[in-house]
Amino acid sequence: MNKTLAAAALALCPALPALAANLTVVNFGGANANAQKAAYYEPFDKAGLGKVVAVEYNGEQAKIKAMVDTKKVSWDVVEAESPDAARGCEEGLFEKIDWAKVGPKADFQPAAVTECGVGIFVWSTVMAYDSSKVKTAPASWADFWDTRKFVGKRGMRKGARYNLEFALMADGVKPADVYKMLATQEGADRAFRKLGELKPQIQWWEAGAQPPQFLVAGDVILTTAFNGRISAAQKEGKALAVGWYGNIYDLDYWVIPKGTPNKELAYKFIHFASTPEAQAVYAQNIAYGPTNTKALAKLGDKVQANLPTAPANAKDALQFSVKFWADEGEALEKRFASWAAQ
Repeated sequence: MNKTLAAAALALCPALPALAANLTVVNFGGANANAQKAAYYEPFDKAGLGKVVAVEYNGEQAKIKAMVDTKKVSWDVVEAESPDAARGCEEGLFEKIDWAKVGPKADFQPAAVTECGVGIFVWSTVMAYDSSKVKTAPASWADFWDTRKFVGKRGMRKGARYNLEFALMADGVKPADVYKMLATQEGADRAFRKLGELKPQIQWWEAGAQPPQFLVAGDVILTTAFNGRISAAQKEGKALAVGWYGNIYDLDYWVIPKGTPNKELAYKFIHFASTPEAQAVYAQNIAYGPTNTKALAKLGDKVQANLPTAPANAKDALQFSVKFWADEGEALEKRFASWAAQ
C-alpha cells in the first residue's frame, strides 16, 4: 500500500473501535470496481478502519427504494450516477451529506459538492474503436453516423441519455448548443430522427464492460463507451483508442441510503476515499479524473493526459446536464423505449 495513503488511513484509526465492522459498498463492477478495490477498499481494510464488502449493481434505484421503504437497509454506501443521485435525494432515499465529516468543500470541484452526494470521479462517455481495424481515426460524431466511411455496426448504451446529445452533434449542433436545442420539441424530434438513421446498425449495450468486448470481438466497428473501460482494455494490451471530440463528461457520487445502521462508518469510508492520496491511487488505476483537486499534484503528466479533465480532452466536451435530464428525462426515456421497440 502507498505509504502516504497508509499514513492517512492510520490517522483515522483512534476514532474507531478495535474491532472493525463490515461496510457494504455498492459499485458498477468491472475495471472501476477493481480501481476502487486498490485505492479504497483494501487500504481501508488494512488500516483497520472497516472491512468493505463490495456489491455490484447496474444502477437499479428500485432496490434502494425498496430497502428504504421497508426500513431494511443493507447497503451502506452506493455509487450513483448524477441523475440518480439527484432524483434519489429529492425522493428522500439518501442521507443529507454532513460535509464536516467528509472534508473541506473548497478542496473539491464544485460539481462534486451536492446535498446528498459526494463526487467520486469525473468520467466521460466517448467514442471508441479498435485501431487495428480502423486505419483512419473518426474525428466527429458525424463520422460515427457515416456507415459508408466506417462500415459495420455501432455500439450504443440503451437509453435516451447521451445518445440524443450525440445525435444532435452528429447533425451539426455544436456541443455548447446541444441542451438548448434538445429542450425544444423541434430539437428532440431532430435527435430521434437522426438516431433513426443509425438504428439498423446499432448493437445496444447496458453494462460498461460490453463496449470493449464488442470491439475486441469485432461485433461493432465504433461504439460509445466509458473512457475508463477503454483505458483498462488498453492496459491489457488491446488496440483500442478513444476519440475525445464531443465527449460527455459527468461525475459519479457516493450516496448513503437513508436508514443504514452503519452511517458513521459510511462517513469514515467516504472521508477516506475523498482524500487526495486515495484519489490519486484511484486515478492511477483507471483513467477517471479525481474530484479532490489536491490529488492532481500527485499524478504524473502521462496519467493526467488520459483523464477527461486534461485540457486537450475537455476542449470540445459537453458537461452532462443533470438539471435537463431531471426535468425532461422521464418523458424522453419513455419516448426512447417506445422508439426502440418499434
